[in-house]
Amino acid sequence: MDKPMKQYEVLQWASLFLEKHNRETRVAELLLQHYLNVTRSHFFMTMREPVPNEIVQEFQKAIKEHAETGIPIQHLTGCEMFYGRTFAVNKHVLIPRPETEELVQHVIKLAKLAGKPITIADIGTGSGIIAATLALELENATVYATDISKDALNVAKNNAKQLHSKITFLQGDLLQPLIHNKIKADIIVSNPPYIAREDAAIMQDTVKAFDPELALFAEENGLAAYKQIIANLPQVLKEDAYAAFEIGYQQGEAVKTLLKEKFPESEVQIHQDINKKDRIITAKIKNY
Repeated sequence: MDKPMKQYEVLQWASLFLEKHNRETRVAELLLQHYLNVTRSHFFMTMREPVPNEIVQEFQKAIKEHAETGIPIQHLTGCEMFYGRTFAVNKHVLIPRPETEELVQHVIKLAKLAGKPITIADIGTGSGIIAATLALELENATVYATDISKDALNVAKNNAKQLHSKITFLQGDLLQPLIHNKIKADIIVSNPPYIAREDAAIMQDTVKAFDPELALFAEENGLAAYKQIIANLPQVLKEDAYAAFEIGYQQGEAVKTLLKEKFPESEVQIHQDINKKDRIITAKIKNY
């Protein structure tokens, strides 16, 4: 019988295999940690320990699949971390990005400024990361979440259940479920599809071939969803309210203009992300 490979040997094999296929070698470390079901610190302490053959086989199969097809490791592990919590993800939802944590931080700041119980609606919730995080971080918030995709809502509902996060989910296109149910919010937050279709050619295959098209692309240079949401905001906002959006790094001025045209008295701010790129827009809106 073959002698079990040591952990560092398994890792070495995977790193070389990924390098050969022009993939990021760090994937090997993250995937092996997942298959061994250990913490990062434990992982580095046990480099010379043998790895059971069945785990090696499963891990190598996953590495080959990622290297050859570009399937994201989150689809292989079925989860991703966001704001310190584990969320289930699959092909029906966008994989959470670190930049979206910054959007959540801005919304938490706005919610705390209010100093009273508030209503928040997350538009195009996907896996539910924004809605669930806000519901857990803000005890005095009533949180709604909408999505047009029934499959995405199922993922979001399961995540909310796992995390004991209280959210009311509504199926429908952007703000339509709120309008239909006559719901008015203090804060509307959204990370809508914002990539222009013509940009698909320069995207990584790990994104464009596996993230749902519905969650990635928007017409009109990626601005269609913002236009639709902003046009309908008066119907769903309370008198003094906020809107907060994640944006593409070149869309700041365009989205700011859309907001100022609809709400001339609004205070609109463009915020940069950790990489110094325009990524978030917040607007304080007087809705008469």
